[in-house]
Amino acid sequence: MSLEEIASCLGGKVVGDPGVKIYQVGSLERAEKGQIAFLSNSRYKSKLASTCASAIVLAEESAGYTSLPCIVADDPYVYFARLSTLLNPVRRLAAGRHVTAIDASAEIAPCASIGAGATIAANVRIGERSTVGPGCHLGEGVQIGADCVLHAGVTVYSGCRIGARAILHSGSVIGADGFGFANDKGQWLKIPQIGAVVLGDDVEIGANTTVDRGAIDDTVIEDGVKLDNQIQIGHNCRIGAHTAMAGCVAVVGSARIGKYCTIGAGAIILGHLHIADHVEVSAATVITRSIQASGTYSGFFPFDDNRSWTRNAVLVRHLSEYVERIRQLESRLSELEKKNV
Repeated sequence: MSLEEIASCLGGKVVGDPGVKIYQVGSLERAEKGQIAFLSNSRYKSKLASTCASAIVLAEESAGYTSLPCIVADDPYVYFARLSTLLNPVRRLAAGRHVTAIDASAEIAPCASIGAGATIAANVRIGERSTVGPGCHLGEGVQIGADCVLHAGVTVYSGCRIGARAILHSGSVIGADGFGFANDKGQWLKIPQIGAVVLGDDVEIGANTTVDRGAIDDTVIEDGVKLDNQIQIGHNCRIGAHTAMAGCVAVVGSARIGKYCTIGAGAIILGHLHIADHVEVSAATVITRSIQASGTYSGFFPFDDNRSWTRNAVLVRHLSEYVERIRQLESRLSELEKKNV
């Protein structure tokens, strides 16, 4: 669709060439020619200089930040959500049922094993010696490498790719929609999650662990990563090679975790943070800011009303400084007392 056609459907004001053709949405960092990105926070405006997007959705006050063609909208994030929906309509399956649980177009290695009740959609590829257990579901276009084991009841959504020697335990879900919504005047507007999930080689996913597909770019789990049971990996995350996470860890969307990290049980890593390589996070620790250096990080603090908790948390963070200042004051006081004597 041209920018003019998009604006005629969704509103907004076109600035620049209205004939620019758009086929898909993209992020500022990874958009290609023919894709449209968005800017909703001016702190990311520096990325406009290097983006390869053909057009940008932005607010009126941001229109001067770029010479690229733009669509000016009151709320760029909501507009982008609507635009993504327009370009990625929900696919509706035809009425009826398959004659067989394995689509004729699936490519399954002769030595692969498919358990009872597994359903394999169109254009799936399953590598040599891989096992798909009973009741598994592989969506359209899924790719499974060689020597993988999918235990009973694993679900892999369409378009996801799994490397060699992966182990996926029962109940794990790879590629469900990420938690992406834009608030449009009090109503939540779903943003299509058009990325996928990419698992590297030698990855193990625990029972009932979920890895969400990316909103635009892929969620990536690199080689050798080990995820325990009941872990949640949000959309657009990237987990570095050979990192291991214990049960019930929650990683919020767009977090970047380095290589050879260990994350203790029940830890929480907030979204859009960057964690360096060789970081160890203790159990039940909440990571609220990026970690730039390797080492062990721990933290536990009782809950309170938010205002009190925030104030006390700031004090605790500087506790070692306060202790040192008290020691200095005590030393000076002792000297003054001696002089007075």
